[in-house]
Amino acid sequence: MTQPYAEVIGDPIAHSKSPKIHRFWLDALGMEGDYRATRVAADELGDYFDRRRADPAWRGCNITLPHKAAALDHVADRGGVRQSIGAINTVFRDGDGSLVGTNTDAGGFYAPIAGLDLADAPVCVVGAGGAARAVLFALSKLGVGPVTLLNRSPLKGAALLASFGLKGEALPLTAPLPAARLLVNASSLGMAGQPPLALDLAPLPDDAVVYDIVYAPLETPLLTAAHARGLETVDGLEMLVGQAALAFEILFDAQPPRDRDEELRALLLA
Repeated sequence: MTQPYAEVIGDPIAHSKSPKIHRFWLDALGMEGDYRATRVAADELGDYFDRRRADPAWRGCNITLPHKAAALDHVADRGGVRQSIGAINTVFRDGDGSLVGTNTDAGGFYAPIAGLDLADAPVCVVGAGGAARAVLFALSKLGVGPVTLLNRSPLKGAALLASFGLKGEALPLTAPLPAARLLVNASSLGMAGQPPLALDLAPLPDDAVVYDIVYAPLETPLLTAAHARGLETVDGLEMLVGQAALAFEILFDAQPPRDRDEELRALLLA
């Protein structure tokens, strides 16, 4: 019998830490299976899902840039993700063989800030892509506001705020920060190989939290600037591991051993 496997797809994909995370959990639980990283170009997405649909060993995949929205066109959307978040990051094989899309990014993003009281708190989010959609969806459930969204295209940002029913405004990336309680970089800016995210953090209050979903590098210039201000921070590994844990349960039908998170984090930082 062929070993069951899942994978993460994107372009680029070599930087992904997802295989290390899922393999760590598979080994820790003594489970048979594998988890791989596969580069899939935008024009190959349809063919990719056609091939995997015919592979009985394939349990599903996680999805990263730039496919989180486009993948919705190739799988079933039984949870109404298109209307709610508008992007998926996990595809799994249902009992009838259908490929179904879902999103674990929102839950993964929320977990590290679950203890914060963000009701009516001013928030600033950078980006308007698939990850930003998951972040804004989670924030809309927390009752935050107002939300300032910084993006290359303020028009796209404004439409995104409206789609989630969030009050606030969309501004260009060059706009000064508001006095936000929470600042989230939900873009790829600051990632290795991408332009840096240059923000002046001076307007943030002393109790602000700076959350960067980028994890390669883990210590981004944004987090370095936040540490210099003495601000509380959340790095990209927090969200990455959180969303991976939810996806692992879906893909492998087992709960990951979260009591070994410190060991996993050390492995990912080695």
